[in-house]
Amino acid sequence: MILLTITLIALITFGISYYIVYQGLSPSIADDKETYDYMYSEYPYLKQWVRRLNSNQQLCDTTILSTDSLYLHAYYIPADRPTANTAIVIHGHKNSAIGMLHIAYLYSRSMHFNVLLPELRAHGHSEGSHIGMGWEDRNDIQLWIREAPRLFHNPDLKIVVHGISMGAATTMMLAGDDTPDNVICFVEDCGYTSVWDAFSYVTIHRNHLPSFPFMHIANKISKWKYGLDFREASALQQVKKAEKPMLFIHGTNDHYVPFEMVHKLYSAKPRNKAIWEAPNSRHARSFHDYPREYTRQVAAFVNSYFYKK
Repeated sequence: MILLTITLIALITFGISYYIVYQGLSPSIADDKETYDYMYSEYPYLKQWVRRLNSNQQLCDTTILSTDSLYLHAYYIPADRPTANTAIVIHGHKNSAIGMLHIAYLYSRSMHFNVLLPELRAHGHSEGSHIGMGWEDRNDIQLWIREAPRLFHNPDLKIVVHGISMGAATTMMLAGDDTPDNVICFVEDCGYTSVWDAFSYVTIHRNHLPSFPFMHIANKISKWKYGLDFREASALQQVKKAEKPMLFIHGTNDHYVPFEMVHKLYSAKPRNKAIWEAPNSRHARSFHDYPREYTRQVAAFVNSYFYKK
C-alpha cells in the first residue's frame, strides 16, 4: 500500500511537471483571422491601415532557414519614404507577428521606419517543435538582422529591436550577445528576468502549486526533451552584459510578468538606459492604455541614439 501511494504521488508529480513544460513550450498554431479580428477590435485604426498596405502591396512576407534547418516566417513593411531606419518588432508568448501590428504602426506611421515582424520558432507560420522562450530565438533574430538589408534594399540600415513580453525577453537576451554595429538600441516592454522566474511565477500564482519540486522536475524534462535550461535562459544575466542603449517599459499593474521584474532588469543594465512605467497598465497593455505617451517615449529614446552626433 505504501509503495502504491509513493508510486501514485510520483506519477502525479511528474504529470504536473510535464504539464508545466507542455503549457509553456508547446507550439502556437497560427490563426491569422482570429488575431486580425482581435487587433481590429482593440486598435480599430489598424483596419484601414492594413487595407491600405495590402492594396499597395506593402505588407510582404518572407522566410529564412535557421541554423537548425527550420523555416522561419516574417512580415515586413517598407517605409513610406526611403530610409535606413528600421525596427525589428518581436511578439510575445503564443502570439504572432500580426499581434504586433500596433507597434509596427508606431514605427511605420509615426516614425517612418521600415518594419520587420519575425514570427518566432513554433509561432505563427514558423516551424519548430517547441517554443524557445527567447533563449533560442535570440540566435534567430541575429539571422533576421543580417537578412534585413536585403529585404529593404539598403546595405546601411540602422536597427532598433523592440519586443513585448517574451519578445522583450528575446530582445534582452539578444542584447547581451555581440550584435552587428548597425543595431543601435533596444526597447523591451514587460519582459521577464528569466524563464525559470516566469514559469515559477505562473506555477505559484496561477496554478497554485509550490515551485519545488515541480519546477525542478519540469526543468529536467525541458533539458532532456528540448535542451532548454530554464535557469540558463536568463534575460537578467544577459542585460548585465548589454552595452548598447535600452529603454525599459512596464505596466505598474502587471500581474502576469510582475512589475517588480523591471526594476531588477533596469538595475542590472550597466549604462545607456531609460525606463518608463505605465501607470496602472496590465501586462502588454502599455501602448493600448497610453498610445501617445508610449509613442513619445519610444520615439524620443530611439531618435536620441539614431541621430546622435
